[in-house]
Amino acid sequence: MKATFYIMSLIRNTIVTLTIMMIFPVCITSCIEEEEFDNSPHGNFDALWKIIDEHYCFFEYKHQAYGLDWNEVYNKYKVRVSNDMTSDQLFEVMADMLAELRDGHVNLSRSADFARYWKWHENYPANFSDTLQRIYLGTDYKIAAGMKYKILDDNIGYIYYGSFASGVGEGNIDEVLNRLMLCRGIIIDIRNNSGGLLTYAERLAARFAQESTLVGYISHKTGKGHDCFSKPEEQRLYPSSNIRWHKNACVLTNRHVYSAANEFVKYMKCFANVRIVGDNTGGGAGLPFNSSLPNGWAVRFSACPMYDNKGNSTEFGIAPHHKVDITDSDFRKGKDTIIEYARKLLKEK
Repeated sequence: MKATFYIMSLIRNTIVTLTIMMIFPVCITSCIEEEEFDNSPHGNFDALWKIIDEHYCFFEYKHQAYGLDWNEVYNKYKVRVSNDMTSDQLFEVMADMLAELRDGHVNLSRSADFARYWKWHENYPANFSDTLQRIYLGTDYKIAAGMKYKILDDNIGYIYYGSFASGVGEGNIDEVLNRLMLCRGIIIDIRNNSGGLLTYAERLAARFAQESTLVGYISHKTGKGHDCFSKPEEQRLYPSSNIRWHKNACVLTNRHVYSAANEFVKYMKCFANVRIVGDNTGGGAGLPFNSSLPNGWAVRFSACPMYDNKGNSTEFGIAPHHKVDITDSDFRKGKDTIIEYARKLLKEK
Protein backbone atom coordinates (compact mmCIF):
# COMPACT_ATOMS: atom_id res chain seq x y z
CA MET A 1 0.00 0.00 0.00
CA LYS A 2 1.33 3.37 -0.90
CA ALA A 3 2.48 5.33 2.14
CA THR A 4 0.22 8.27 2.78
CA PHE A 5 -1.25 10.26 5.63
CA TYR A 6 -4.84 11.30 6.00
CA ILE A 7 -3.62 14.77 6.85
CA MET A 8 -1.44 14.83 3.72
CA SER A 9 -4.50 14.26 1.55
CA LEU A 10 -6.39 16.96 3.41
CA ILE A 11 -3.63 19.46 2.83
CA ARG A 12 -3.18 18.49 -0.81
CA ASN A 13 -6.91 18.95 -1.34
CA THR A 14 -6.68 22.52 -0.05
CA ILE A 15 -3.60 23.15 -2.20
CA VAL A 16 -1.31 23.94 0.72
CA THR A 17 2.31 23.10 -0.07
CA LEU A 18 3.96 21.21 2.78
CA THR A 19 7.30 22.95 2.64
CA ILE A 20 8.70 23.35 6.14
CA MET A 21 12.12 24.97 6.02
CA MET A 22 13.98 26.82 8.68
CA ILE A 23 16.59 28.77 6.82
CA PHE A 24 14.43 30.59 4.26
CA PRO A 25 10.81 31.79 4.32
CA VAL A 26 8.23 29.50 2.77
CA CYS A 27 5.95 30.80 0.01
CA ILE A 28 2.56 29.41 1.00
CA THR A 29 -0.50 31.06 -0.52
CA SER A 30 -2.49 32.33 2.42
CA CYS A 31 -6.25 32.00 2.52
CA ILE A 32 -6.45 34.23 5.58
CA GLU A 33 -8.48 37.40 5.10
CA GLU A 34 -7.52 40.18 7.50
CA GLU A 35 -9.29 43.42 8.28
CA GLU A 36 -7.85 46.62 6.85
CA PHE A 37 -5.06 48.39 8.72
CA ASP A 38 -3.31 51.63 7.86
CA ASN A 39 0.11 51.38 6.26
CA SER A 40 1.76 53.14 9.17
CA PRO A 41 3.97 51.87 11.99
CA HIS A 42 0.96 51.62 14.30
CA GLY A 43 -1.19 50.02 11.60
CA ASN A 44 1.43 47.44 10.66
CA PHE A 45 2.16 46.61 14.29
CA ASP A 46 -1.53 46.07 15.06
CA ALA A 47 -1.96 43.99 11.89
CA LEU A 48 0.91 41.71 12.87
CA TRP A 49 -0.30 41.27 16.44
CA LYS A 50 -3.83 40.48 15.27
CA ILE A 51 -2.74 37.95 12.62
CA ILE A 52 -0.81 36.03 15.26
CA ASP A 53 -3.54 36.47 17.89
CA GLU A 54 -6.21 34.90 15.67
CA HIS A 55 -4.26 32.22 13.84
CA TYR A 56 -1.22 31.08 15.84
CA CYS A 57 -1.69 27.57 17.24
CA PHE A 58 0.45 27.24 20.37
CA PHE A 59 -0.81 29.96 22.73
CA GLU A 60 -2.33 27.60 25.29
CA TYR A 61 0.65 25.23 25.20
CA LYS A 62 3.19 28.02 25.61
CA HIS A 63 1.19 29.72 28.33
CA GLN A 64 1.49 26.49 30.31
CA ALA A 65 5.15 25.96 29.34
CA TYR A 66 6.53 29.39 30.21
CA GLY A 67 3.65 31.76 30.96
CA LEU A 68 3.21 33.39 27.54
CA ASP A 69 0.48 36.07 27.61
CA TRP A 70 -0.10 37.54 24.15
CA ASN A 71 -2.09 40.53 25.50
CA GLU A 72 0.79 41.37 27.80
CA VAL A 73 3.16 41.08 24.85
CA TYR A 74 1.04 43.63 22.96
CA ASN A 75 1.24 46.13 25.81
CA LYS A 76 4.97 45.55 26.23
CA TYR A 77 5.85 46.32 22.59
CA LYS A 78 3.11 48.76 21.57
CA VAL A 79 4.76 51.53 23.60
CA ARG A 80 7.89 51.18 21.45
CA VAL A 81 5.98 52.06 18.28
CA SER A 82 5.63 55.61 16.95
CA ASN A 83 4.59 56.87 13.54
CA ASP A 84 7.88 58.74 13.07
CA MET A 85 10.07 55.66 13.52
CA THR A 86 12.12 54.22 10.65
CA SER A 87 11.42 50.93 8.88
CA ASP A 88 14.49 49.42 10.52
CA GLN A 89 13.24 50.42 13.96
CA LEU A 90 9.76 49.04 13.31
CA PHE A 91 11.18 45.79 11.98
CA GLU A 92 13.28 45.39 15.13
CA VAL A 93 10.29 45.94 17.43
CA MET A 94 8.17 43.45 15.49
CA ALA A 95 10.95 40.87 15.41
CA ASP A 96 11.42 41.20 19.17
CA MET A 97 7.69 40.74 19.70
CA LEU A 98 7.56 37.58 17.58
CA ALA A 99 10.57 36.16 19.46
CA GLU A 100 8.32 35.99 22.55
CA LEU A 101 6.66 32.99 20.85
CA ARG A 102 9.94 31.01 20.91
CA ASP A 103 9.05 29.40 17.61
CA GLY A 104 11.45 28.75 14.75
CA HIS A 105 8.50 28.63 12.33
CA VAL A 106 7.61 32.25 13.10
CA ASN A 107 9.36 34.72 10.80
CA LEU A 108 9.01 38.27 9.56
CA SER A 109 10.63 39.02 6.23
CA ARG A 110 11.28 42.02 4.03
CA SER A 111 13.68 42.63 1.18
CA ALA A 112 16.42 43.80 3.55
CA ASP A 113 16.14 41.27 6.37
CA PHE A 114 14.66 38.03 7.69
CA ALA A 115 13.70 37.94 11.38
CA ARG A 116 14.04 34.50 12.91
CA TYR A 117 14.12 32.71 16.25
CA TRP A 118 16.99 30.23 16.33
CA LYS A 119 17.63 29.85 20.05
CA TRP A 120 16.11 26.38 19.81
CA HIS A 121 19.54 25.27 18.56
CA GLU A 122 21.88 28.23 19.18
CA ASN A 123 21.79 27.80 22.97
CA TYR A 124 22.85 24.14 22.88
CA PRO A 125 25.93 22.07 22.00
CA ALA A 126 26.31 21.47 18.27
CA ASN A 127 26.84 17.69 18.63
CA PHE A 128 27.85 17.55 14.99
CA SER A 129 31.14 18.20 13.24
CA ASP A 130 31.86 18.36 9.51
CA THR A 131 35.46 17.53 10.34
CA LEU A 132 34.50 14.30 12.09
CA GLN A 133 31.98 13.35 9.44
CA ARG A 134 34.65 13.58 6.74
CA ILE A 135 36.65 11.00 8.69
CA TYR A 136 33.74 8.55 8.63
CA LEU A 137 32.56 9.23 5.08
CA GLY A 138 36.01 9.57 3.55
CA THR A 139 36.00 10.39 -0.13
CA ASP A 140 34.60 7.14 -1.50
CA TYR A 141 31.04 7.48 -0.22
CA LYS A 142 28.09 7.18 -2.58
CA ILE A 143 25.41 9.79 -3.23
CA ALA A 144 21.77 8.97 -3.93
CA ALA A 145 19.82 12.20 -4.41
CA GLY A 146 19.79 13.89 -0.97
CA MET A 147 21.54 11.00 0.82
CA LYS A 148 25.23 10.22 1.29
CA TYR A 149 26.00 6.66 2.33
CA LYS A 150 28.68 4.03 2.78
CA ILE A 151 29.42 0.79 4.67
CA LEU A 152 31.65 1.37 7.68
CA ASP A 153 34.48 -1.04 8.45
CA ASP A 154 32.42 -2.97 11.04
CA ASN A 155 29.71 -3.75 8.46
CA ILE A 156 27.36 -1.03 9.75
CA GLY A 157 25.61 1.00 7.07
CA TYR A 158 25.79 4.76 7.43
CA ILE A 159 23.35 7.18 5.72
CA TYR A 160 23.54 10.95 6.09
CA TYR A 161 20.44 12.93 5.09
CA GLY A 162 21.20 16.58 5.78
CA SER A 163 17.99 18.23 4.56
CA PHE A 164 14.50 17.10 3.68
CA ALA A 165 14.51 19.96 1.20
CA SER A 166 16.76 17.70 -0.90
CA GLY A 167 14.53 15.34 -2.80
CA VAL A 168 14.81 11.57 -2.67
CA GLY A 169 12.84 9.16 -4.83
CA GLU A 170 11.57 5.65 -4.14
CA GLY A 171 14.20 4.32 -6.54
CA ASN A 172 16.97 6.10 -4.62
CA ILE A 173 15.89 4.51 -1.35
CA ASP A 174 15.57 1.08 -3.01
CA GLU A 175 19.15 1.30 -4.27
CA VAL A 176 20.56 2.44 -0.95
CA LEU A 177 18.78 -0.23 1.12
CA ASN A 178 19.64 -2.89 -1.44
CA ARG A 179 23.35 -2.01 -1.22
CA LEU A 180 23.23 -2.01 2.59
CA MET A 181 21.12 -5.18 2.83
CA LEU A 182 23.95 -7.38 4.16
CA CYS A 183 24.90 -4.89 6.89
CA ARG A 184 24.19 -5.90 10.47
CA GLY A 185 22.34 -2.61 11.00
CA ILE A 186 22.14 0.93 9.67
CA ILE A 187 22.67 4.42 11.04
CA ILE A 188 20.51 7.23 9.65
CA ASP A 189 22.19 10.50 10.59
CA ILE A 190 19.89 13.53 10.32
CA ARG A 191 21.86 15.86 12.57
CA ASN A 192 21.64 19.48 11.37
CA ASN A 193 18.61 18.60 9.22
CA SER A 194 16.35 21.59 9.88
CA GLY A 195 13.44 20.50 7.72
CA GLY A 196 12.11 20.43 4.20
CA LEU A 197 9.23 18.44 2.72
CA LEU A 198 7.20 16.11 4.90
CA THR A 199 6.81 13.92 1.81
CA TYR A 200 10.47 12.88 1.94
CA ALA A 201 10.38 12.28 5.70
CA GLU A 202 7.32 10.09 5.26
CA ARG A 203 8.79 8.28 2.25
CA LEU A 204 11.91 7.22 4.14
CA ALA A 205 10.11 6.36 7.39
CA ALA A 206 7.63 4.14 5.51
CA ARG A 207 10.53 1.75 4.77
CA PHE A 208 10.53 0.83 8.48
CA ALA A 209 6.77 0.34 8.88
CA GLN A 210 5.71 -3.29 8.81
CA GLU A 211 2.03 -2.51 9.39
CA SER A 212 -0.27 0.48 9.59
CA THR A 213 1.21 2.53 12.43
CA LEU A 214 -0.29 5.38 14.41
CA VAL A 215 2.51 7.96 14.51
CA GLY A 216 0.69 11.03 15.79
CA TYR A 217 -2.20 13.46 15.59
CA ILE A 218 -2.91 16.85 14.02
CA SER A 219 -5.52 19.53 14.73
CA HIS A 220 -6.78 22.52 12.76
CA LYS A 221 -7.83 25.98 13.83
CA THR A 222 -11.63 26.32 13.83
CA GLY A 223 -12.00 29.90 15.09
CA LYS A 224 -10.15 33.00 16.23
CA GLY A 225 -9.97 32.01 19.92
CA HIS A 226 -6.70 30.69 21.29
CA ASP A 227 -8.37 27.37 22.17
CA CYS A 228 -10.48 26.89 19.03
CA PHE A 229 -9.27 23.65 17.42
CA SER A 230 -10.75 20.63 15.73
CA LYS A 231 -10.67 17.22 17.35
CA PRO A 232 -7.19 15.70 16.79
CA GLU A 233 -7.06 13.55 13.67
CA GLU A 234 -4.84 10.48 13.38
CA GLN A 235 -1.60 10.50 11.40
CA ARG A 236 -0.90 6.98 10.14
CA LEU A 237 2.13 5.66 8.33
CA TYR A 238 1.60 2.71 6.02
CA PRO A 239 4.25 0.19 4.93
CA SER A 240 6.01 1.00 1.70
CA SER A 241 5.31 -1.31 -1.22
CA ASN A 242 9.04 -1.14 -2.03
CA ILE A 243 12.03 -2.55 -0.11
CA ARG A 244 11.56 -2.33 3.65
CA TRP A 245 14.17 -2.52 6.41
CA HIS A 246 13.61 -5.23 9.04
CA LYS A 247 16.96 -5.16 10.88
CA ASN A 248 17.93 -2.75 13.63
CA ALA A 249 18.59 0.92 12.97
CA CYS A 250 19.68 4.04 14.85
CA VAL A 251 18.65 7.60 14.03
CA LEU A 252 21.16 10.27 15.10
CA THR A 253 19.82 13.62 16.32
CA ASN A 254 20.92 16.97 17.67
CA ARG A 255 19.20 20.24 18.55
CA HIS A 256 19.38 21.39 14.92
CA VAL A 257 16.85 18.70 13.91
CA TYR A 258 13.67 20.67 13.30
CA SER A 259 10.31 20.78 11.55
CA ALA A 260 9.95 17.95 8.98
CA ALA A 261 13.07 16.33 10.45
CA ASN A 262 11.46 16.52 13.89
CA GLU A 263 8.45 14.75 12.40
CA PHE A 264 10.72 12.06 10.95
CA VAL A 265 12.10 11.36 14.43
CA LYS A 266 8.52 11.22 15.73
CA TYR A 267 7.67 8.57 13.12
CA MET A 268 10.83 6.54 13.65
CA LYS A 269 10.42 6.46 17.42
CA CYS A 270 7.28 4.37 16.87
CA PHE A 271 9.22 1.37 15.52
CA ALA A 272 10.59 -1.31 17.86
CA ASN A 273 13.74 -1.92 15.78
CA VAL A 274 14.77 1.76 15.81
CA ARG A 275 16.68 3.65 18.50
CA ILE A 276 17.10 7.44 18.60
CA VAL A 277 20.63 8.42 19.67
CA GLY A 278 22.09 11.86 20.39
CA ASP A 279 20.56 15.06 21.72
CA ASN A 280 16.96 16.23 21.94
CA THR A 281 15.60 17.51 18.64
CA GLY A 282 14.86 21.20 18.26
CA GLY A 283 11.11 20.76 17.74
CA GLY A 284 8.90 22.69 15.35
CA ALA A 285 5.55 20.87 15.51
CA GLY A 286 3.31 23.40 13.77
CA LEU A 287 2.51 23.46 10.06
CA PRO A 288 3.32 27.02 8.94
CA PHE A 289 1.14 29.43 6.99
CA ASN A 290 1.94 32.84 5.51
CA SER A 291 0.22 36.18 5.57
CA SER A 292 1.28 39.77 4.85
CA LEU A 293 1.19 43.24 6.39
CA PRO A 294 -0.07 46.48 4.81
CA ASN A 295 3.52 47.50 4.01
CA GLY A 296 4.13 44.25 2.12
CA TRP A 297 6.24 42.50 4.74
CA ALA A 298 5.57 38.75 4.94
CA VAL A 299 4.84 36.96 8.19
CA ARG A 300 4.97 33.21 8.72
CA PHE A 301 3.52 31.43 11.72
CA SER A 302 2.59 27.98 13.05
CA ALA A 303 -1.06 27.31 12.25
CA CYS A 304 -1.75 23.57 12.78
CA PRO A 305 -0.37 21.77 15.85
CA MET A 306 0.96 18.21 15.56
CA TYR A 307 1.41 15.69 18.37
CA ASP A 308 3.11 12.34 18.91
CA ASN A 309 1.20 9.06 19.07
CA LYS A 310 0.52 9.59 22.79
CA GLY A 311 -0.96 13.02 22.20
CA ASN A 312 2.03 14.98 23.48
CA SER A 313 3.25 18.12 21.73
CA THR A 314 6.69 17.91 20.12
CA GLU A 315 6.93 21.69 19.61
CA PHE A 316 9.93 21.91 21.93
CA GLY A 317 11.58 18.74 20.69
CA ILE A 318 11.73 14.97 21.12
CA ALA A 319 13.95 13.21 23.64
CA PRO A 320 16.21 10.44 22.27
CA HIS A 321 16.22 6.89 23.63
CA HIS A 322 19.93 7.38 24.37
CA LYS A 323 21.15 10.86 25.31
CA VAL A 324 24.72 11.17 24.00
CA ASP A 325 26.96 14.21 23.46
CA ILE A 326 30.20 14.44 21.50
CA THR A 327 32.98 14.59 24.09
CA ASP A 328 36.09 16.76 23.79
CA SER A 329 38.35 13.76 24.27
CA ASP A 330 36.67 11.82 21.44
CA PHE A 331 36.80 14.87 19.18
CA ARG A 332 40.55 15.16 19.71
CA LYS A 333 40.88 11.49 18.76
CA GLY A 334 38.88 12.04 15.56
CA LYS A 335 35.90 10.08 16.89
CA ASP A 336 32.23 11.05 16.83
CA THR A 337 30.86 9.91 20.20
CA ILE A 338 27.30 9.71 18.88
CA ILE A 339 28.19 7.59 15.84
CA GLU A 340 30.35 5.31 18.00
CA TYR A 341 27.55 4.83 20.52
CA ALA A 342 25.14 3.88 17.72
CA ARG A 343 27.65 1.43 16.25
CA LYS A 344 28.03 -0.21 19.66
CA LEU A 345 24.23 -0.52 20.04
CA LEU A 346 23.84 -2.12 16.62
CA LYS A 347 26.64 -4.61 17.26
CA GLU A 348 25.14 -5.63 20.60
CA LYS A 349 21.67 -6.36 19.19
